[in-house]
Amino acid sequence: MVDAFCATWKLVDSQNFDEYMKALGVGFATRQVGNVTKPTIVISHEGDKVVIKTLSTFKNTEISFKLGEEFDETTADDRNVKSTVTLDGDNLVHVQKWDGKETKFVREIKDGKMVMTLAFEDVQAVRTYEKA
Repeated sequence: MVDAFCATWKLVDSQNFDEYMKALGVGFATRQVGNVTKPTIVISHEGDKVVIKTLSTFKNTEISFKLGEEFDETTADDRNVKSTVTLDGDNLVHVQKWDGKETKFVREIKDGKMVMTLAFEDVQAVRTYEKA
């Protein structure tokens, strides 16, 4: 159930994120900002819609969606993608597709923390969040 993710989360650890952004084609200046920004993620649900807000000094984004239904998303690095978010067991799985490419974020709760694994081609990054 998505309820386990519904909270305010603060980034506390980030591994290999620069390599992940580089693989996506994110430019140098944006990667530098992305590497030092510590976003807060607010996950909530309103009826059958899930809302994920990403708040930072760099950029704020918000997506609202129904599980399993494709939606249009503009990413923090300004890619226009088709996204689908599903529940796979206890994991929240977010797939973004654009220009024949695909990246996947898997969010899971481990020891009270939200661990987000980002994968694109053969590059993987892990970002860990604690409840704020």
